[in-house]
Amino acid sequence: MREDLIKLLRDLRKTISLYKEIDLIPPLSPETESFFKGETELEKAYLDSINNLDELRKYLNGCIKCKLHKNRKNIVFGEGNPNAELVFVGEAPGRKEDIEGRPFVGEAGRLFTRIIKAMGLERKDVYICNVVKCRPPRNRDPEPDEIKACFPFLEAQLRIISPKVICTLGRIAAQTLLGKDFKITKQRGNWYSYKDIPVMPTFHPAYLLRNPSEKKLVWEDMKKIMEKLGLNAGTNKNTQ
Repeated sequence: MREDLIKLLRDLRKTISLYKEIDLIPPLSPETESFFKGETELEKAYLDSINNLDELRKYLNGCIKCKLHKNRKNIVFGEGNPNAELVFVGEAPGRKEDIEGRPFVGEAGRLFTRIIKAMGLERKDVYICNVVKCRPPRNRDPEPDEIKACFPFLEAQLRIISPKVICTLGRIAAQTLLGKDFKITKQRGNWYSYKDIPVMPTFHPAYLLRNPSEKKLVWEDMKKIMEKLGLNAGTNKNTQ
């Protein structure tokens, strides 16, 4: 019954959005706008009841909660081990990710994959996702309203997976989980906490492409994660 109501809410939301775009209805009141953006207790309760990633992915299909849906090719939900001990959280999909519907598959993604392998892991061993699931235009930073709209889905992913460690990649991912005042250049490399889960913030792989000398700092962060998880990959730093 609750799922049927959520489907009805989503269908109504799509219809309202379409009619607004072609000027068939007047502007909605703030209360009605809020309702059709899905900011309701009904939707929150439904998200809280989802206990597997496949169901969450299915629910997210067709999302129009923020303006990023207008230009996307694919929702980039995330991928990897649904029972992963380690979750990597990036910022937003890029062009390649939008085309393929997978996270971290561009040039920065290839470097990221090498970092994971240097830890003695494969992508299938961890879980990889982003703060927002649709590509911002021209790869700009996601805006606060976009992050707010998408955060319940990230929150649900982390709740369902319940990892032992979260690694945030870049400023926006760190600020989303740890607070807007977080300074990535000054505070990365230290342990923090999100809902009692240890969080290690580090630089985004795209930043490392522009600043290759900082790879050694990221490797130090990865070694702390490895120690926390009891991994033993030696001192392999071959991420070039």
